[in-house]
Amino acid sequence: MGKQTTEMLKGTLEGIVLAILAKQPAYGYEITARLRDQGFSDIAEGTIYALLVRIEQRGLVDVEKVPSEKGPPRKVYALNATGGEYLEEFWGTWSFLAERIEQLHRDIRPKHDTDDTNRTDEAEGA
Repeated sequence: MGKQTTEMLKGTLEGIVLAILAKQPAYGYEITARLRDQGFSDIAEGTIYALLVRIEQRGLVDVEKVPSEKGPPRKVYALNATGGEYLEEFWGTWSFLAERIEQLHRDIRPKHDTDDTNRTDEAEGA
């Protein structure tokens, strides 16, 4: 990912993780793996774990410690009602921004007039 992608992702990663948890509860490594499966290949596990701590502190998820075969218990995160409300707000904000950005993109995109192109081609051939 480029620097611009990384910066944009910082502002949306919380909502993306909550959306993953809305599908089903997961622990940190599972969330990272799902993100990578979705094409977010450069996301570090440490970034996800720090984000999980923040959303837990804000009361957006419920946490259950589940025994692990490979060491200490895993913290499994599940979206709770407060997190669900926050996620709905995220999607509303995302839709608002995406629509405005797309409209801006359409408005400033260069418009190609095929008649002008043809005239230029004809003039060059003459």
